[in-house]
Amino acid sequence: MKPADVLVGAVLFAVALAYPLGFGLDWGSRPKAVAEVLEEEAPAPSVPAPALKHGPKAAAAGPAPSAAVHPASWAPDPAAAAWEKMTEDLFRLAASYRGRVAIVLKDLQTGNVWSYHQDDLFPSASLIKVPVMLCVFNSINDGKISLSEKIVLRRKHRVGGSGSLKWFPDGTRLPLRELLYRMINESDNTATAMILDTIGIDYVQAQLPKFGLFYTEVNPEGLSIKSGKVPRENYTTAREMTMMMERIYRGEMVSRASSELMMDILKHRRATRSRLAKGLPRGWELAHKTGLLRQACHDVAIVLTPYGDYALTVLTGHNRSYGTAKDFISRLGKVTFKYYDARGHLVAGSSSRRGPLVVR
Repeated sequence: MKPADVLVGAVLFAVALAYPLGFGLDWGSRPKAVAEVLEEEAPAPSVPAPALKHGPKAAAAGPAPSAAVHPASWAPDPAAAAWEKMTEDLFRLAASYRGRVAIVLKDLQTGNVWSYHQDDLFPSASLIKVPVMLCVFNSINDGKISLSEKIVLRRKHRVGGSGSLKWFPDGTRLPLRELLYRMINESDNTATAMILDTIGIDYVQAQLPKFGLFYTEVNPEGLSIKSGKVPRENYTTAREMTMMMERIYRGEMVSRASSELMMDILKHRRATRSRLAKGLPRGWELAHKTGLLRQACHDVAIVLTPYGDYALTVLTGHNRSYGTAKDFISRLGKVTFKYYDARGHLVAGSSSRRGPLVVR
């Protein structure tokens, strides 16, 4: 028998066997594409029935035409792309800096967070004055002291460095409220010494863990303004500083009224255009505290913008010069300013004008 005859016989046998077994062989049909097979197998999407108008005529009008079902869009999210671009720029600046750096950026509306070495310990310098302020308001809340209470300036309170109280005569009586403003706004070291002498440094040390500040310390030696090493330094982390500032912003530190007053104090920093304050867009506000001591240069802030508020903490150490560190912090701030300003234009639509400023 010839091979061709064998092949024809095998094909005829297969066809005869296929039909009884339930297989249909349609030689003329084209093969279906994978997309067509998936479309047949997938259940039809459910389209909500249109709401009927009141009355029997509307009910008898018959079913509405089925709505068109559009495939999911794979277009990139411009907001996510912009956030990624901003954080990449922040990372490049931080990684190239010749010194130690820790950064936390948190969008207070979306909850987006980006961080860089957020748990590294840094000398806190004058940032420690914000936790001291927390403890003062906690003591006020407990009824141990009041904002109007007058505190007497003694010779033992005089400390050099920042602030003008060191030039006031002995016996000057100042209300606690004024001391708080001077401690934060002028970073006045003499005001800090008067406050700590009033509420007690032991009280402050006991309260900090209650605020979630487990690595942030207040030691008498760490309050020294000497430039060299001290036996016990005051340390903090970018994570804890950001958490503290956010909770003040949200009214969660001590009480809402206390948090609001602390925010007001933090917003009344002297108008020095350096670090995060440098290049701040018009109409924006900054509630922040800076620190500078023993090669450390910091800025912790809540940035209040018409297009969404955010927390930004920048800690630096082992700096070659304070001027270089301040400029570095300013560059980081400007990267975030650019992102939020662009987001404002995006929210405002295609118009070249900005949206209305939020009145706070």
